[in-house]
Amino acid sequence: MSLYRNAVWFVKGLQEYTRAGYEAAAKHFVAGDLDVDLSGRSFVITGANSGIGKATACEVAKRGGTVHMVCRNKERAEAAKRDIVEQTKNENVHIHLLDMSSPRQVWEFAENFKKNNSLHVLVNNAGCMVNQRELQEDGLEKNFATNTLGTFILTTALIPALKKSHDPRVVTVSSGGMLVQKLNISDLQFETGTFDGTMVYAQNKRQQVILTELWAEEHKDIHFSVMHPGWADTPAVRSSMPDFHARMKNKLRTEAQGADTVVWLAVSEAAVKLPSGLFFQDRKPVSTHLPLAFTRASKAEEQQLKATLEELANKFQS
Repeated sequence: MSLYRNAVWFVKGLQEYTRAGYEAAAKHFVAGDLDVDLSGRSFVITGANSGIGKATACEVAKRGGTVHMVCRNKERAEAAKRDIVEQTKNENVHIHLLDMSSPRQVWEFAENFKKNNSLHVLVNNAGCMVNQRELQEDGLEKNFATNTLGTFILTTALIPALKKSHDPRVVTVSSGGMLVQKLNISDLQFETGTFDGTMVYAQNKRQQVILTELWAEEHKDIHFSVMHPGWADTPAVRSSMPDFHARMKNKLRTEAQGADTVVWLAVSEAAVKLPSGLFFQDRKPVSTHLPLAFTRASKAEEQQLKATLEELANKFQS
């Protein structure tokens, strides 16, 4: 089955996820959707110092929004901030240093942020793909800690701040790779079997899609969405998937093309006219499952994912 899924997914990717796929989809975009003034609106963007996160931060700053860059590396964050301010002439760009793989740090950041700032839009973009099984300081598998638990804690902790704002939104950057994975609730941290970083990442991205659907059901006053940026030429792809990058580099999207749907979901009027909780690709809601791939989880499994994350998250809340 996984061979079937992978083959169907790769053919789909060659048609839709490449630069040519973006260019074909962009012919149907509504030109004025991104003509918005974001003055007075506050955006938290994780992983904003490079790739899709930086491209998103740039587009938000260009339109007058206040950008809170959540980054792990001080030097890279400062260099990215200088770049964004220079390009956009918007000085309302702030750096917050945070390692998303540390649940304690994530709770701490969110609690402090809420005291001092308003928040209209959270963009969960930070992610990692570690190709060997590696544990962070609390003994958690690093991909899971960053991509799933970190995203879960940050979103959960910032929901009260979002609810105080007009037109609050949460946009999570997932991956089309999640289409090859069915939720595996029995081994969230890949403690058994062969460790394959690409599949671990895809499983984490499936978890993000399910969480988005659950949050949308629970918090009707916030617009939640999750998206696939396509195959983009970003530093993360170059470092985590060097073989894929080498083989596909002439076909990959630019960072701005990868970020386009993130920006559209975060700022456009059109996005919030669509239901909350959907999975997007190139500004359109798309299916979260490949045909005949048998990747649907039961409602009980989905609720179990949320309960497990809640229990784990609470252990690190001070």
